[in-house]
Amino acid sequence: MLRLLIADGNGREDRAQHVTATGRTSAESYADVVHAYHPEAQCRLVSPADADAGLPEGAGLATYDGVIFTGSTLKVAERSPEVMRQRDLMQAALEAGLPVFGSCWGVQLAAVVTGGDAGPNPRGPEYGFARRIAATAEGRDHPLLSGRGAAWDAPAIHSDAVIVPPPSARVLAANALLDVQTIEIPHGDGVFWGTQYHPELDLDELAAMLRVCAEAVVEAGLAPDAGAVSDYAAEIEALHAAADASLAWRHGLGADVLEPRQRRREIGNFLDRLVARQAG
Repeated sequence: MLRLLIADGNGREDRAQHVTATGRTSAESYADVVHAYHPEAQCRLVSPADADAGLPEGAGLATYDGVIFTGSTLKVAERSPEVMRQRDLMQAALEAGLPVFGSCWGVQLAAVVTGGDAGPNPRGPEYGFARRIAATAEGRDHPLLSGRGAAWDAPAIHSDAVIVPPPSARVLAANALLDVQTIEIPHGDGVFWGTQYHPELDLDELAAMLRVCAEAVVEAGLAPDAGAVSDYAAEIEALHAAADASLAWRHGLGADVLEPRQRRREIGNFLDRLVARQAG
């Protein structure tokens, strides 16, 4: 039976806003995905941004098979207490020899902890979907991307990204807007696998997050006003509710986004690694 620690990257106020928008926290979304693959898995959800999070330390971390970091509205360069507590947890998990997975914020956090740099992507943000992601030469046969095609799209909401990968990293996939879409970072006895995009997000959650980010989407020049963002989000939400070939065609979306197992491919591959590690 898998035992996972799932670290929600958001602070209290942003967690509350996320629940208002989507009906659950980011950590709860990840736990639901884990249980879709392994119903018997035990997931402990923690909020390391909080001073009273009660995080496991040292030997306590070693009782888990792996750790997952969610997305966050925080900025990893800020070095606030909320950020530094999460940096400490990431470092402790890797030094404890654990496999760690993260999306968006989790990737940026892992990169900075291990000697890389993260900040605003000079080529601009991705709001909605990261398009035409493709494996690098190092990523083509990597188990994190097992089952991915020659190119794929994925849910994405970010302005920050990994700008300079850590020296030990292997960049596994990229697209025209970002050089680091997926990455592996060995560190100590542990290893981090992660994606800048959000394989955990269902399309209704993505639509809700786009509405929350409407002002930023407009400021980025991707939509003329908040109403246009809301209209776009409504169509993405409709795709979650029911298959609609004409709507999928209009947005240029295929099975890599529309089929849950394929959209969550990297998470499933990470969990397969944990199962294999247990068996070994």
